[in-house]
Amino acid sequence: MIGHRLLCLAAGYLFGLFQTGYIVGKAMHTDIRTKGSGNSGTTNALRVLGPKAGVIVFLGDFGKSFILCMLVKWIYGRLMPEAALMVMLYGGFGVILGHNYPFYLHFKGGKGVAATAGILCAFWDWRILVICILAFTLPIALTRYVSLGSLTVETVLLILWLLWGRELVPTLSGPCYTEATVIMVLIVLQAFWRHRSNIGRLIHGNENKLGEKKKEG
Repeated sequence: MIGHRLLCLAAGYLFGLFQTGYIVGKAMHTDIRTKGSGNSGTTNALRVLGPKAGVIVFLGDFGKSFILCMLVKWIYGRLMPEAALMVMLYGGFGVILGHNYPFYLHFKGGKGVAATAGILCAFWDWRILVICILAFTLPIALTRYVSLGSLTVETVLLILWLLWGRELVPTLSGPCYTEATVIMVLIVLQAFWRHRSNIGRLIHGNENKLGEKKKEG
């Protein structure tokens, strides 16, 4: 099983290397890593490149995670159904790592929120989707802080997994479920780590709001 975990993690990392923000930026003669927040994810693409580019970047980053997770789920659902969703999480985590730390861009990528959404949708549970969409959009609608929406949905996702995980993945054996929970915790911790500067700005009240020019610091 160790080999399957590593294979899915490595395959995910390779998928994650498709840096949609960087590619779209280059097509528009802009290195997105040198503009705005210097991040190659959806929010910075929206600020720097405009709404259309922001949507394209989101769909690309979401899609690479969703496609990889569905492939892993399909393959391992036939090979070892009792562990399919666990190794799917390994693959999804690999996508996040590849997206956040692309080796060919000096490990400077995004923050993995859109990629996490791809993992979430691969579970195909409408209840979780609705709750997470609300957890993301409501904080943004109320405060215009995208980072707050991102951190809120990551937190809610982990809580829902801890509450409903057994129901979501009844095929997972006890040890596999425990391991899947560890991967889910790592996914959420990674999001908080990548948003650490945003958290600092939120605490000090100088975080960038959606629709505003980026503040210094």
